[in-house]
This record gives sequence, structure tokens and C-alpha cells, in this order.
Amino acid sequence: MTIDTNPDRVPATSARIARRLLAPVILSAAIGSLVLAVPPLRAVARDIVHLKSAWVLAAIALEAGSCLGFVVIFRLFFDAVPAGAARELAFTEQGSGALLPGGGVSALAIGGWLLRRAGMSTSSIIDRSSALFFLTSAVNVAALVGGGALLIAGEPASPYDLVRAGVPITGGLAAAAAVLAIPIVIRRSPNRRWPSWLVDLAAGITRARRSLLAPSWRLLGAAGYLGFDIAALGATFAATGHSVPLAPLVLGYLIGYLANLIPVPGGFGVLEGGLAGTLIAYGAPATQATAAVIVYHAIAFWIPSLAGLGGYALLRRRLDGSATQRPIPSSRSVASSGTPPKYASSTCPKIGLVESA
Repeated sequence: MTIDTNPDRVPATSARIARRLLAPVILSAAIGSLVLAVPPLRAVARDIVHLKSAWVLAAIALEAGSCLGFVVIFRLFFDAVPAGAARELAFTEQGSGALLPGGGVSALAIGGWLLRRAGMSTSSIIDRSSALFFLTSAVNVAALVGGGALLIAGEPASPYDLVRAGVPITGGLAAAAAVLAIPIVIRRSPNRRWPSWLVDLAAGITRARRSLLAPSWRLLGAAGYLGFDIAALGATFAATGHSVPLAPLVLGYLIGYLANLIPVPGGFGVLEGGLAGTLIAYGAPATQATAAVIVYHAIAFWIPSLAGLGGYALLRRRLDGSATQRPIPSSRSVASSGTPPKYASSTCPKIGLVESA
């Protein structure tokens, strides 16, 4: 499969990207106007104006660290992609997740589309993308359970805390059990004709599990991807002069981010509501929580978005510049889990984005 590198299409692509960016800009202005116009929210505006700049800079640095963490874990599962192209793809995925409704799912879809156009088989894309998704989701579940346990262990623990901690722990463990059951069910029913995408999805779950059994230093990227992002939110809270204990911060972050499932570009409005509402429910003061979340979301949106636009520009230049070149064969294994390469014969000689095994 080849990729369209017709320069006449570049302006159209640039126009689409500009339109995607325009919507968040308008939504940002609308939220800012709302904060200034509604009297109860003017206290939030005052808190934003008086934020401690050192903590805001720390939040920006932590968000950049989160982006780099995703690049590290991305390369664990897409190790057949040359290092430069892999970084560009990872940044492009993050930018897509920030710009498009659906968050991480949209990011994986964009990354899969680019890899498919580069010649990787659909089966391998689903396998490896699902492994990446389920591994990062497993880190989220572990953090959710850990945050709930910390809340229960706090002194003094009230019955209300047991409910606030017990529901997330139960939900997280139930979701993890359901996911781990998929490959088991498929393996125990070999005679049933399962959809090919479900088989590939199950292979991705197995690949993610095996990556934990054969640890690589790149697994730290998954922890950094989540941990630095939560720390960035904590830093914006500190910028308001009010810190939040670890357990409420982790639980508020993970549960509040579920609001991002509502299909709004960039999550503007819905993510602020979800995060602020959940953090307030876990004891954060309303005014400071709202101010911290607004500033955090601005940072968490623009840093991945700008990095993604830069990654996409470099990736397109790479594709345009190597459209007539053949890739140099590599002896490097494409399967970090030790399984045979699935797309060694699916490389695209006109692009060189995917190396042959």
C-alpha cells in the first residue's frame, strides 16, 4: 500500500488541521468569558490571575514529561518502526487524542490509520495498538485501586470514604477481570468462528500481559505517562495555594477523566466539569479546584496538541522525502514478547516507515 504524497493535497490537510484548532480556541474563549461574566465564578478568575508562576511552570514541565512517557511506551510495542518515525507517530497520536473527541481511542485510530497507509497489516496494528491501550489502562486501574486503598487507610476513615473508595476499586477490578477474560474465552472455544478483529484484540491483551512478565525499562514510560499528568494537576492545585492529598487527587483525576468520553472537541467544558466536580466530591475546595482544573486542562491540551502538530509535520516530511526510497533491512526483532513477526512481509518499500524484519 502506498501513501498519497501529492503536494497539492497539503493545503487541504493544513486547512483541516486549522479548523480543528479553531474549535478549541473558540471554546477556550467561551469558557474564559463565562468565568469572567458569571459572578460566582469571578473568584475563580481571581485565583487564576494570582497563580504562583513557579508551580505553573512545574505543571508545564510535568506535562511534557507525560508526553515523553507515552513516546517511551509506544516504542515498546512498535519497535519495528524506526526511532525517529516512532517518536513522530507517538506525538501525532497524542495530538490527535487532545484535538479529537474520544481521547485515547481517537489517538490510537489515527496512529493505526497512518501505520496502515505505511504498509503494516491491519491485524498487527490491532494487536499492537490494543496491547498499548490495555497496558496503559492497566496502569490506570492499578492507580485507581491504589488511590482507593490510600483513602480507606487514611485517618480517620469514615463510612463515606468506604463508599468513595469502594466503588472505584470494585469498578476497576471488574473491568480488569472482564478484559483478561477475553483471550481465555477465545482460547477455550477454538472451534467457534470469532471475528478477526476480536482475535487480534485478544492477542493484544496477551501481548500486554506478557510485557509485564518480561519487564523492559520502557514500561516506566506507562507509569510516567499517567504519573506526570496527575502530578501536573497537583502542581496547578499548588499554584492556587491549596495542595490536595494524594488519594483524592488520584481518584478525582481518574474518575473525572471519564467525562472525556463525551464527544466534545478537546473535551472543553465537559472535562473541566468532570474533573472539578469529582475533586470537589473528594474534598477539594470548589473555587481552587475549578481554577486548578481550568489551568491544568489548558496545559494538558496545548502541549500534546502542539507536539502532535510538530510530529505530524516531521512525519509528513519524512514520508514525502522517502517516497521513492527503499528501506534498509533490519535484523531487529519486531516482537518484544518473543512472538514471530506478523508483518515482516507487509512493509511498504516506497515509504520506509516500517522496517522489514
